[in-house]
Amino acid sequence: MNPIRVLIVEDNFLARIALQSVLATHASITIAGEASDGAQGVELYRQLRPDIVLLDLRLPQFSGFDVLRCIRAEFPAARCIVLSSHHGSEDVYRAIHDGAIGYLTKDVSGDEIINAILTVSRNLRYIPKKILNCLAERIPAVSLTPRETEVLICITHGYSNREIAEELNIAEKTVRIHVSSILDKLGARDRTQATIYALQRGIVDLHLDIQ
Repeated sequence: MNPIRVLIVEDNFLARIALQSVLATHASITIAGEASDGAQGVELYRQLRPDIVLLDLRLPQFSGFDVLRCIRAEFPAARCIVLSSHHGSEDVYRAIHDGAIGYLTKDVSGDEIINAILTVSRNLRYIPKKILNCLAERIPAVSLTPRETEVLICITHGYSNREIAEELNIAEKTVRIHVSSILDKLGARDRTQATIYALQRGIVDLHLDIQ
């Protein structure tokens, strides 16, 4: 098997050294490159096309959120894991909304960083329960119908309304009605927030496939 190539985007020199030491402990992971700011991170991604990006959110001038949006706009299949000292609900929400499929705080162990990389390399999400729990206060407990639950699961897989209609064998107009009802019940402003609800409440597997 080819090694998993990781790009580190982190402005703190000591943090980069620490990540080098962690990644060096696993034979199937190699460092493809390192960037000390966001703009450099985007450029290195274009040049190196790594398998995984380990990304700090708080970067000078060009933030981690900017990096996520730029990379995912140009490379929709890019797999980015946020590694941040912040775990407030708005940071987590924005990161997932902007395309992160993994989110870790900087106080995690080296083993968990390795586990996250291995998980995401298999095209799965890695968002620890404690991270999702911080979103609980903005995600109300509600009752969805069985059909709405099926539609919500499809939403978490990134399906469009047309794809949901084909998957569930229902009319696209009916899907739009269900989606509107789901967002209204959840108080969710968009599909990303609905996906976070599904993950946090255990409606879908925490480490679900990314389609």
